[in-house]
Amino acid sequence: MCGIFAVLGCADCSQSQAQRARVLACSRRLRHRGPDWSGVYQHEGNFLAQQRLAVVSPLSGDQPLFNEDRTVVVVANGEIYNHKKIRKQFTGKHTFTTGSDCEVIIPLYEEYGENFVDMLDGVFAFVLYDTRNRTYMAARDAIGVNPLYIGWGGDGSVWFASEMKALNEDCVRFELFPPGHLYSSAAAGFRRWYNPAWFLEQVPSTPYDPLVLRAAFEKAVVKRLMTDVPFGVLLSGGLDSSLVASVTKRHLVETEAAKKFGTELHSFVVGLEGSPDLKAAREVADYLGTIHHEFHFTVQDGIDAIEEVIYHDETYDVTTIRASTPMFLMARKIKSLGVKMVLSGEGSDELLGGYLYFHFAPNKEEFHKETCRKVKALHQYDCLRANKATSAWGLEVRVPFLDKEFIDVAMGMDPEWKMYDKSLGRIEKWVMRKAFDDEEHPYLPKHILYRQKEQFSDGVGYSWIDGLKAFTEQQVTDEMMNNAAKLYPYNTPVNKEAYYYRMIFERLFPQDSARETVAVANGHGAANGNEVAVAIAV
Repeated sequence: MCGIFAVLGCADCSQSQAQRARVLACSRRLRHRGPDWSGVYQHEGNFLAQQRLAVVSPLSGDQPLFNEDRTVVVVANGEIYNHKKIRKQFTGKHTFTTGSDCEVIIPLYEEYGENFVDMLDGVFAFVLYDTRNRTYMAARDAIGVNPLYIGWGGDGSVWFASEMKALNEDCVRFELFPPGHLYSSAAAGFRRWYNPAWFLEQVPSTPYDPLVLRAAFEKAVVKRLMTDVPFGVLLSGGLDSSLVASVTKRHLVETEAAKKFGTELHSFVVGLEGSPDLKAAREVADYLGTIHHEFHFTVQDGIDAIEEVIYHDETYDVTTIRASTPMFLMARKIKSLGVKMVLSGEGSDELLGGYLYFHFAPNKEEFHKETCRKVKALHQYDCLRANKATSAWGLEVRVPFLDKEFIDVAMGMDPEWKMYDKSLGRIEKWVMRKAFDDEEHPYLPKHILYRQKEQFSDGVGYSWIDGLKAFTEQQVTDEMMNNAAKLYPYNTPVNKEAYYYRMIFERLFPQDSARETVAVANGHGAANGNEVAVAIAV
């Protein structure tokens, strides 16, 4: 994951070195996301900058990227999985100068104007500036896997950044850039480019086909093995990460990545000493034949990291911070091994109704409505956590469950099949379990394939959440809680743990706009059940 930053339409700064220095300073706040290279472009009062994490074409993909006569420029944080197919489309029409997958954004724009975004298969946040007509556009991927913020300067300028920390001290106002949207200076506003059938929350009627679901998921995993650097896959022993690991192991030999890095998988898991995740991950690793390693952390290690986690995650949501902290600690260990990309199991529970409270859905209509709500909110919870907790150390996370084609299949089936039904032997995510229940060529042992979901707070260690509660109880007084609504009228903390996180957040990001970018879980825990572990192929 790279870090992008742009300021468009500055007043009275066409040749201002002071303004350029300001842009560079803001961009450097994102260097953790892209420690490999920095680039900046200036045209009159317009600036585009990038901090690069080189995963595809490390030697030739430095940004900003340009068309042949350098009249169109783009900075992007993304992985475009169909870039080779798009390149073939423009053979003889466009000269590509890098191996970057993101370079295809430029000829698509030149051919189709702003109406090309849905042609990109991948995750992305980008800003494109056209010097010929002095217009610009920005876009964010369908679900919001990659973060993006938009802000406005007092001089009328429009700002974009991968993280809020690059905007909050300089913009009069800023906010989340909505997923599945593009912003056009020509149209002076946003419009939604991602308009799938499920978005209207109408209940689908397509029958469940396990082979279709399996094929869609395998395709989603394989396309995410596009890499020119050592990579990995999460492995906590839960269903989602175990399936990602199993499919990766099965298909790795067929990929270009295997020719560069071999077919061995080194698996890694994080947890408190004796935690369920450590045991479960070891069992799956033994079955898949990975070289397994465990990372341990203590409650005090986690508490010591809380402020850094809040700084990088840019949230005060309790469940997100709880889940982010072990992942944040683990990401540093992974990066120290030379690994720059991992695959993860985020998104399955939202798409398939995997959280245990889905057992109580009264009917398929309400079940489907809730899955739609959860998927639409992912960018403020699990996607935010997975992306920012790892990119804090220059590590990229890829999420095959949130592949556009897989989403279409998962959200397009009759939700009756997804529902918990004890009489029929259907537990949560039964459709996924059944799809990979292959007697002749098993992906996983049956007891792992049908293992019931472990909540995150239990998975990494039962004392993690208890330790956080005990610590924050000592940091926040009853009197402070009594006055919480007066001090924090927006998203008022409901307990001492939430109050403690809010105090840190407000100190780091004191602006009204900052606190308003944060969503707070409604009690079900939008970030619950996250699997925090990793396996690498080197």
